[in-house]
Amino acid sequence: MNYKAEQKTEQITQNQSKEKMKSSVSEQSFLYESEDEEEDQENVVVNKDEEDGNDSDSSDDSTRNQRRSKPDSYTTTWPQSYRQSMDMLGSVPSPNIGILGTSSLTRWGSSFLSSSLTRRHTPDTLTSTSKPLLATVTDENKDEQQPLPPLSQRLSSHSLILPFTSRRPSGIKKDDKPSKVPHEFPTARRSSFSQAMLNGGNVLCGVGILTTPYAAKEGGWLGLSILLIFAVVCYYTGLLLRDCMESRPELDTYPDIGQAAFGTTGRIVISIILYMELYASCIEYIILESDNLSSLFPNAHLNVGGYELNAHLLFALMTTIAVLPTVYLRDLSVLSYISAGGVIASILVVLCLFWIGLVDGVGFQGKETTTLLNPGTLPIAIGLYGYCYSGHAVFPNIYSSMSKPSQYPSVLLTCFVVCTLMYAGVAFVGYSMFGESTMSQFTLNLPTNLVASKIAVWTTVVNPFTKYALTLTPIALSLEELIPSNHPQFLMLSILIRTALVVSTLLVGLGIPFFGLILSLVGSLLTMFISLILPCACFLSILKGKVTRLQGIVCVIIMVIGLIAAAFGTYSSVLKIVQNLST
Repeated sequence: MNYKAEQKTEQITQNQSKEKMKSSVSEQSFLYESEDEEEDQENVVVNKDEEDGNDSDSSDDSTRNQRRSKPDSYTTTWPQSYRQSMDMLGSVPSPNIGILGTSSLTRWGSSFLSSSLTRRHTPDTLTSTSKPLLATVTDENKDEQQPLPPLSQRLSSHSLILPFTSRRPSGIKKDDKPSKVPHEFPTARRSSFSQAMLNGGNVLCGVGILTTPYAAKEGGWLGLSILLIFAVVCYYTGLLLRDCMESRPELDTYPDIGQAAFGTTGRIVISIILYMELYASCIEYIILESDNLSSLFPNAHLNVGGYELNAHLLFALMTTIAVLPTVYLRDLSVLSYISAGGVIASILVVLCLFWIGLVDGVGFQGKETTTLLNPGTLPIAIGLYGYCYSGHAVFPNIYSSMSKPSQYPSVLLTCFVVCTLMYAGVAFVGYSMFGESTMSQFTLNLPTNLVASKIAVWTTVVNPFTKYALTLTPIALSLEELIPSNHPQFLMLSILIRTALVVSTLLVGLGIPFFGLILSLVGSLLTMFISLILPCACFLSILKGKVTRLQGIVCVIIMVIGLIAAAFGTYSSVLKIVQNLST
């Protein structure tokens, strides 16, 4: 009897423990579900607050999400890779990365072109990567559980060869969570005010700041007024691009705006102009590296087969060899994080210039040789000042990625004010220090024996190494779109395209090694169209009957100014380049 009683007690105890385990599992699943419900409720509350604060933005977002989810010609017309490639170029990566997170360095061995070219047409992985990595699965819905994609496919969102299936976000739905994959550039991620401001500053604060003292020399002191005029005009045209996108929420990029305004021809023409500007930037990087490294090591030379390579030629070749492997990379996240410091690099170079002039005793003796106005070379200054505001290619991407699009004017205004103050300050200080001896890059005028000079030059040298591949990538991707995806030699053709692009930038840089003149030519010929003429033309074409008389007059005036500046600036730049080549 005692044995049976003990056995019965053990059975009761086992049943109780099983019930406790079941209850704990149910409680755990309930906790998971309640947490999800709480997150959903918090999202609903936040959305309600945002709707109460700005009803127009919420309605615009809902319209944008509805229309972007529909297939249209914007997702199938060349170039399809523009959105994601320009996001990599112009976006400052989000800092939410853990120390033990998946680092791109751990994938370095598989980060080259060959591991991604075969996945060019993989499905869109943004939605899959935005879901939790581990999910609670019950026995009832195991069959309904969708398996995770292969690791290589999940990492294809990092790849240089990006999927061409869908380029625009379908909106953040209730079940979608923000992607937490490190180094990713998902279009579903919404940037805050500060993030958007960093993106805009990273685009505007480029190599153009090095040439503002030279532009002041070419145009004179009164020429600085052109810088301020361009700042106001380009800010206004940046708002016009926003108006175009708000009128048709399916528009995400500058080529989309061109297609909405002028059809497929407009999309192709605008894309070609944008890619030409990026290609010219790569040429500028080669010349920049050659000039600054040769100033640090003027006696460097190399004798190859009886042919003497001077410092300029040697460092141009070394720069090309150094950047060539980076254009084959599939994962550019490391370069993106480093190049995101472009704003910091620009500020550091400016501080070094001020330090040398005010503290190190160089002074402003050059101010005695400055002039008030140089009408003969003023068109050169126009092109240089115009190039300083050539960020319109990325402005639509910044606007479409913002969590609060209503803050876009404030973001743009902040970026333009800060960058204009930096440009004007560098132009004034640099021209006052060096006068008529100011060179195309003020770093070439800095005394070589000062520590601040070395910091400025080396900062200038390092930055283009990280930006070259990011700048060349959109061009390479657009050309690779023209190759059939099932082509047996796709990998080889892609490598040849990227190699040819790099080598061609070297050849052009060696053939026309005039940094300031090429910058002025690009600013006159391309930037005037991208930043002044085309935004106004697209605005008038897309909105048509909604344009007020004042807006129409202002747009026409801006287009006339842009055409005149483009004509005179291009002519003067080309003429001076020819003269320098002939001598």
